[in-house]
Amino acid sequence: MFNFLFSLFSNDMGVDLGTANTLVYLDGRGVVLREPSVVALDKNTGEVLAIGMEAKKMLGKTPANIVAVRPLRDGVIADFEVTEKMIRYFITRVHNRRALLHPRVVITVPTGITEVERRAVVDSVYQAGAREVFLIEEPMAAAIGAEIPIEEPFGNMVVDIGGGCSEVAVISLGGMVVSKAIGIAGDEMDRAIMSYLRKKYNLFIGETIAEEVKITIGSAFPRAEEKRMEVKGREQATSLPRTVDVTSEEIRLALSEPLGTIVDLIKQTIEETPPELVADLVDRGIVLVGGGALLSGLPEFLAQEINLPVNLPNDPLTCVVLGAGKYLETLDIIKKSRRGIFF
Repeated sequence: MFNFLFSLFSNDMGVDLGTANTLVYLDGRGVVLREPSVVALDKNTGEVLAIGMEAKKMLGKTPANIVAVRPLRDGVIADFEVTEKMIRYFITRVHNRRALLHPRVVITVPTGITEVERRAVVDSVYQAGAREVFLIEEPMAAAIGAEIPIEEPFGNMVVDIGGGCSEVAVISLGGMVVSKAIGIAGDEMDRAIMSYLRKKYNLFIGETIAEEVKITIGSAFPRAEEKRMEVKGREQATSLPRTVDVTSEEIRLALSEPLGTIVDLIKQTIEETPPELVADLVDRGIVLVGGGALLSGLPEFLAQEINLPVNLPNDPLTCVVLGAGKYLETLDIIKKSRRGIFF
């Protein structure tokens, strides 16, 4: 009875709880929220001062009594209490700030996380106000969101490059045949840029500026027309402000190590995939999703390195949350059928 009453006043949600960004799908409305997974706190009182984009603008710019943090690392919860506050805020926000709402929530998780980490996710979402919580692994959600025919007896590979974690999975007959994950993704690319500029130019920059450089001139494959950008930071020797002119070729060199690690992960996954499914991949190729998929030239780079075609959906950033939403819309049917592809 209580579940029925709650359902009258709240919309069920699909949540892609990512290291870099959180996306929310609301039943009947589609994707309604895209916000950075950042929370600004008062260090003295623990009070939440800002969440999402407003908090991200504070990264690296806060006074001593304020700290802007990312409560998730490598795709899993690093700070249980802050994550709960962030999820509660997003639940209230997408329901037009109405209180006492208890939606059912489908939340995505990385492959290979431990049972303790799964329980931490579930407990955090329950504490944030959900009445029921369901988990779905991110590569499966991404495949559904990208409209891959996962129920067919053919091999399909999904490569999901997020903020803190990259995942590769081969899917056939509604299940993951092989899956692998590694904590090398968009954030590690930002750190690689920071390290390169520090070593070559003795220039210190923050994560926000590194991300801006990656988006503006970063690439994985040579551009038809290379770009340049002025990067501002602090010089190591003098501790004074300095501006350097950086080219896209330099940033491509800086990104070569994390990109090479992701390529190795894909190759390892292929090595463990049955030959019959590998043969399917020759025709079907790789579906590339996640925020990292937006790096310029990445499909061409992976196609060259892996020798497989690489397909990019119209909006690779939303594939995971769309998959969670589609699962949400058929939740009752799936629960009855218990096909075993969701967790």
